[in-house]
Amino acid sequence: MTTASAALLDRLSQSIQQHPKRITAAIAALLLTGGGGAFAVASFAPDPADMPVRMVNYPVESLAENLVLGQLDAPGFSLFRSEQVRSSDTPESLLQRMGVADPAAAAFLRGDNTVRQNMLGRTGRFVSAETTDDHRLVRLTARWVPDDSGNFRRLIVERTGEKFSSRVETAKLTTSSRLAGGVINSSLFAATDASNIPDAVAVQMAELFSGNIDFRRSLRKGDRFSVVYETLEADGEPLSSGRVLSAEFVNNNKTHQAIWFQEANATKGAYYTLDGESMRRAYLTSPVEFSRVTSGFKMRMHPILKTWRAHLGTDFAAPTGTPARTVGDGVVEFAGVQNGFGNVVFVKHRNQHVTVYAHLSRIDVRQGQSVEQGQTIGAVGSTGWATGPHLHFEFRVNGVHQDPQTIVAASEAAAPVSKAGRPAFDRLASAMRIQLSAAASIEQASAE
Repeated sequence: MTTASAALLDRLSQSIQQHPKRITAAIAALLLTGGGGAFAVASFAPDPADMPVRMVNYPVESLAENLVLGQLDAPGFSLFRSEQVRSSDTPESLLQRMGVADPAAAAFLRGDNTVRQNMLGRTGRFVSAETTDDHRLVRLTARWVPDDSGNFRRLIVERTGEKFSSRVETAKLTTSSRLAGGVINSSLFAATDASNIPDAVAVQMAELFSGNIDFRRSLRKGDRFSVVYETLEADGEPLSSGRVLSAEFVNNNKTHQAIWFQEANATKGAYYTLDGESMRRAYLTSPVEFSRVTSGFKMRMHPILKTWRAHLGTDFAAPTGTPARTVGDGVVEFAGVQNGFGNVVFVKHRNQHVTVYAHLSRIDVRQGQSVEQGQTIGAVGSTGWATGPHLHFEFRVNGVHQDPQTIVAASEAAAPVSKAGRPAFDRLASAMRIQLSAAASIEQASAE
């Protein structure tokens, strides 16, 4: 073995000396092949997903080992709900609608004089309730506007421990403005309802443009309007609507615009076009807000006498108690009962003009009293020769009956914005144009 091994090594040595380049290439190939094999072996390693899994259990001491879960301090929370009082409400029904389950609170509301006088049975008053997470009453608040003083009343029922107390507070209303718009499909009120615009605002718009648009007969499907109006808020909640600040109405492709403006030294404001022309005329178009004409100035069959007679005035249908207002500035010439007119008021204006308001259920003015345009002089009724509640309205010029609609249409407009007030008006008009444009965008977006 030793001799053979020596002979083999001697032959290898001679081969290396004779062929050094071949031997080097062979060794390099061997190394590369070995490396590739190593990589191939690495790629066929076991998949971890196929490896055995062993569950290890290790006991951990509880941090609440000796505590009952009910004894842990859990954060409480309050629930809030708002409603409007209904005429049929009892304490139980009102609290149930507001998600309050508290017999003690219901018993207090039923027996408390302050609550009975200021909330129960007062239809439309806004009420909000704060309760615990188990629906027990914490605080109940009712808010309402009692008059035109700019204040509101706040009734508070509050829980202290297991007892309740009540009190009434007075606070200032805050005023903000809102933008809205709509499209006429059937009627003005249907369109304003669809846009969540209060009825009081709709009535103001109808009054504002009544000299230009006949809202009973001239509205067209597709007519549109935009309005900016005040809202009166109490503790951040809107209680009622205020004055229309600006409005635009497109009727039969004709645009009508109006803006409220009060000059610096004036005692009250008025409506103007955006060009500064007054929208106020000597007479209003109607003695009743947005009413329906049931009989005009014409020949007709008298409903009681059953004969053809000239109807020397205009009848406006309205429920009993609806305010009746004077159409222009003047002095009360007569206020009392007169034959078939029943309760009637005569108002004398300038230029020997006299207006008559008949069949009133009540009279709110006295003879000799000065009245301003739009002032309430009584209420619609059915006294005298009347088959139902309505207001009979007449217009007389030098003692001769005239068609009221003709006189109103021909009455002159008041003075435009003064030269001194023009800069302030122009600034306001510019701002209102922007707001009306934004209101129109809201209208278009809601329509789409």
